[in-house]
Amino acid sequence: MCGILGAFPRQDDHVFLPALNSMYHRGPDGFGVWHEDNNLLTLGHRRLSILDLSENGKQPMHYQNFTITFNGEVFNFMEIREELEAKGFTFQSESDTEVILAAYQEWGADCQLKFNGMWAFAIWDHNRKELFLSRDRFGIKPLYYAFNGETFAFASEMKALYSFLPQIRVSRDFNSLRDNMFDYETTDKCLLEGLSRFPAGHFATFRPGDKTLEPKQWWNTLDHLEEVPETYEEQVEKFRELFLDAIKLRMRSDVRIGTALSGGVDSSAVICAMANINKGTDNRVSDDWQNAFCAIFPGMSLDETQFAEQVVKHLGISAVYKEIDPAKGIDKLMEYLWLFEELYITSPIPMIEIYKEIKANGVTVSIDGHGADELIGGYGGNIFDAVKDNPFSFGKISDIMNTFTHGFVMDGTKPPASLTRRAMKQVLVRYRDLALTDKKLIKEDPIHGQLGYFNQYLYQEFHHKVLPTLLRNYDRYSMAASVEIRMPFMDYRLVKYCFSLPWNSKLRDGYTKHILRQSMDKYVPKEVIWRRNKIGFNTPFMEWMRGPWKEFILDMVSSQSFQESNLINPGKVKRQVEGVIHGNTATWKDGQEAWVSLAPYLWEEAVLSKAGKTPVF
Repeated sequence: MCGILGAFPRQDDHVFLPALNSMYHRGPDGFGVWHEDNNLLTLGHRRLSILDLSENGKQPMHYQNFTITFNGEVFNFMEIREELEAKGFTFQSESDTEVILAAYQEWGADCQLKFNGMWAFAIWDHNRKELFLSRDRFGIKPLYYAFNGETFAFASEMKALYSFLPQIRVSRDFNSLRDNMFDYETTDKCLLEGLSRFPAGHFATFRPGDKTLEPKQWWNTLDHLEEVPETYEEQVEKFRELFLDAIKLRMRSDVRIGTALSGGVDSSAVICAMANINKGTDNRVSDDWQNAFCAIFPGMSLDETQFAEQVVKHLGISAVYKEIDPAKGIDKLMEYLWLFEELYITSPIPMIEIYKEIKANGVTVSIDGHGADELIGGYGGNIFDAVKDNPFSFGKISDIMNTFTHGFVMDGTKPPASLTRRAMKQVLVRYRDLALTDKKLIKEDPIHGQLGYFNQYLYQEFHHKVLPTLLRNYDRYSMAASVEIRMPFMDYRLVKYCFSLPWNSKLRDGYTKHILRQSMDKYVPKEVIWRRNKIGFNTPFMEWMRGPWKEFILDMVSSQSFQESNLINPGKVKRQVEGVIHGNTATWKDGQEAWVSLAPYLWEEAVLSKAGKTPVF
C-alpha cells in the first residue's frame, strides 16, 4: 500500500520529488526514484512497508527486463509464487511485488486474472519500450493521469499531478460533479481540468510519444457468474467458506493488523471471523490481530459503542475507544480536506481520526467490512425491487414487506409513519405491476436478464454508484493516516458468487444480508449479527453545527471569501446553514444537506487554493 508516480519523458528531481513527496502520507517508510537509461521516463514510489520489510521489498523494483511501481496488495501471491517456481522462476524477496513482475513475464496481461487483491501498478518493459498500466477489478486502489504537451504523468492521487498541469483550473463539469457526488467516481471526470481517472477493471499500454491513453476492460463481473448450490443451507456453507478464506488471505502481513470496529453487522463479522481463522502452516498469516478500534460519539445519535463492546467482550479482547472531538476537528478540517481532495456528503474528520488512532497504536493494516451492503443488500431503499422478481408470490411479497418495515431504519430512526400496512400494500402492488408491464427492460437490459431486478439494483450500487465512491473515500481516509485497509467482502471470488445468488438468499425472514448473518451466526453475538437497525459511520454534523462548531460555521458563512465564492450560491447556503443552527426542527439529514452545500466552498479553500500555489515547471 503506497503512492506511485510516473512521468514521460524523464523528469528532473526538482520537479519529480516534490510531486512524489506530496503523497508522503501514503508511504512514510521510504521512497525510490528510477530514471530510464534513455531518458524516456521516471518512475517513483512512496513506500508503506507491509510485506517484506527489508530493502528487498523496495520499489521501483526490477525483475529481468521489467521495472514496476505498485500500490496495493496481491493477497494470493504465495500461491502464484509456488506456481511460478514450478515453472523455473526464482525470487530474491518475500514480497508480492516481485511475484507480479514474474507473473507479467509469464502470462502478460492475463496475469491480472490470477491476482486476488487490490492494486494500481505500472510495469515498464525495457525491450518493448512500453508501459503497462493496470487497476484492480473494482477500483479499490486509485489511479489518475494527465497529458500536457509532450508530457504524460500518472499517480495515486490528484495532488501529485498538479505540477504536470499547464494551469490549475476548476473542471468545466464542476457543477455537474458537485450535484452528483455519488456518480462521478466511475467516470474519467475529475474536479480539476486536465486530470483523468483511470477506470477500474481496465488496463492500458503507453508508448513514448502517444498522445492519448486508451484503457481496455479486462474484468466484467457478469462474465464470471457461476452455478450456485441448490439449497439455501448449501449456499450458506459456500458463503462461509469463501468469506473465511478471504479473511485468511487478508491476514497475511509482516506488520500488526487490526479492525475498525463499528459494532455493525459487517465489521463485527470480520473481526469474529479473524478470531476463528485456522492459520495452519501459513506463516504469513498474522497472529497479532486482536486490535479493535472504535470511534465513539458520546450522547449523539451516531454512537454504536454498546454493540462494539458486546463484540469485544464476546471475543475476550481489549479495544481502543477513540472519542471524536469536534472542537479539535475544526483545527484539522482544512488539512484533512486537502488530503481527501474530493467532494462528499460528510466530513472526513471521524474517519481519518479513527485510522490515525489505529496508526498511533502501532497497527498498519485494518481489515474492514466495506462492500457488504452493496454486495448482499444492506440498504432499505430498493428492497421493493425484489417484488418485481416475485409478482405472483404473496408469501414472498409479505416477507419483503416485513424486511422493509423492520430494516428501514437509519441513524436510530423508525420507518416513516406514512408506511402503514395499507400504504405498503399499495406500493407493493405498484412494483408488481411494473414487473408485468416493463417488457422492454426485460428484453433489452443484459444486466437484468442475467441478474433479475433486485440483483440488478445491487449490481449498479456495487459497480457504478455508491460503492466506488466509498472505496475512493476510504482509500483517502486510511492513507491520510498511513494505514492500509483490506476488504474481504471485495474478494472477487465472493463477489462473483454473491451476484450469482438469488435475491432471497440476501433478503429473507425479515432480514437484509441474511446469508451473511446466517453464515456467521455461530461466531458473532446474536444481538449484533441479528440487529436490524443500521446507523452508518458519518459525521453528526447537525449536532456539531449547533454545538462546538457553531461559532466557526457562522463566522465562515459571513466571511468575505465565502461571499465571493464562485462555486456556491453564498446567500442561499448561508440561509440554509443558519436554518440548521437556529431552527428547532432540524434533523441529521438537514445537517448532512448543509454540509453538502458547504462542501464546494470548503474544497475551494482547502484544495483549490493550495493546488494553485503548487509550482508549475
